[in-house]
Amino acid sequence: MTPTTETGALFLQPDRNLALELVRATEAAAIRAQPWVGRGEKNLADGAAVDAMRKFLGTVNFDGVVVIGEGEKDNAPMLYNGEHVGNGHGPACDIAVDPIDGTSLTAAGRQNAISVMAVSDRGSMYDPSAVFYMDKIAAGPEGRGVLDLDKPIGDNIRALAKAKDKDIEDMQIAVLDRPRHDELIRAIRATGAGTRLLLDGDVAGGISAALPGSKIDMCVGVGGTPEGIITACAIKALGGVILGKLQPKDDEEREKAIAAGHDLDKVLDQDDLVTGDNTFFVATGVTDGVLVDGVRRSRGVIHTDSLVLRSRSNTIRRIQADHRAEKWF
Repeated sequence: MTPTTETGALFLQPDRNLALELVRATEAAAIRAQPWVGRGEKNLADGAAVDAMRKFLGTVNFDGVVVIGEGEKDNAPMLYNGEHVGNGHGPACDIAVDPIDGTSLTAAGRQNAISVMAVSDRGSMYDPSAVFYMDKIAAGPEGRGVLDLDKPIGDNIRALAKAKDKDIEDMQIAVLDRPRHDELIRAIRATGAGTRLLLDGDVAGGISAALPGSKIDMCVGVGGTPEGIITACAIKALGGVILGKLQPKDDEEREKAIAAGHDLDKVLDQDDLVTGDNTFFVATGVTDGVLVDGVRRSRGVIHTDSLVLRSRSNTIRRIQADHRAEKWF
């Protein structure tokens, strides 16, 4: 029988999964950052990760342009917006990248620091035009058509609990632990649901909310727009949902956003943040966390743990690798 669906065609003629090459870059960034874990030097950790990621990206067979380059908002080391990466051959792609999502976590030796990258077809990633923050809500497939960013958090928790056939008391909601979220946290707990407070890095929280079997049911709150776009690439592979609304931090940023044509009242979903169905997401742990384990060194071997997602094939891969330390240090 001849398959007629795209899935069937992929089975007969599988195309390259670019993420399986890109994971080498996140592994390199995580390995180079590892010596700085707990040393209190977040920019030195970030700089080491950026340098390693840039070098490895240069070997990948693709024509990539960095659309979302983390670092500009705090003058940290970065892969900058508009930078071309890859060897210039192969598919033309947009890239959203954060060599370390959680530099402060790395510096303090805390959990959930990851090296992360998301890739999609050229021209498919949303351009936030220097609006660095957005209000977000993310969940798994049960949240599609159920969550509403304009509704109170209590309504969303109750609706998702019903869709997941869970008691509200069993719901766990991830939110960044920030003063701006004090009222949100109180409202979540008032429903009877529990909170998972994130010290930093809401990419891991958003993706965990969409992963099958995760202990986190939803991720909410104001976080980075770059992180939102990276998360959207992963969530498209997981069949989940992310909703976001731009949140300018001051009047100047608001005016820039309006001048760029952004509707600040519009709720953006995963298909607005990343169009098309061919997204890749890779993350390698720097420190242990909810998504992946951190880098470990023992007896001349470096161990890495990575998560690799692709939307076209809806695959979830976990890649564990051992590297000879003498090749790195």
